[in-house]
Amino acid sequence: MRLRSKTLTDQELEIMKIVWQKGAATVRDVYEDLLKRRKVAYTTVMTMMQILEQKQFLTKTQVDRAYLYRPSKAKGEVIRAMVRDFLDRVFNGSAEPLLVHLIEDRHLSSEDLQKISRLSRRKP
Repeated sequence: MRLRSKTLTDQELEIMKIVWQKGAATVRDVYEDLLKRRKVAYTTVMTMMQILEQKQFLTKTQVDRAYLYRPSKAKGEVIRAMVRDFLDRVFNGSAEPLLVHLIEDRHLSSEDLQKISRLSRRKP
């Protein structure tokens, strides 16, 4: 049996963003929110939320006839883990090549660069 990834797929992240924003949500809540953006099957949302529960990103409690899902990990914690995973896989764990790439491709504004400079001076 294949081990579940500790990071999120694009679809999983999209669902987690909705649950983080709402604080708690049923499958129907997430389904209706996703329908505003794209066509999706209710059963797909239900399956994805079950997978997120198995991966321990969501917990559920039964409320009346539905399950209410809550995030079991803070958004910042998940994002840090995803960034760390990306850095490890793409840049061998080093953030410097990523920053160089962003600067060279002009994806950072002068305000972004100033903020990074300020943050780097605060870090030991």
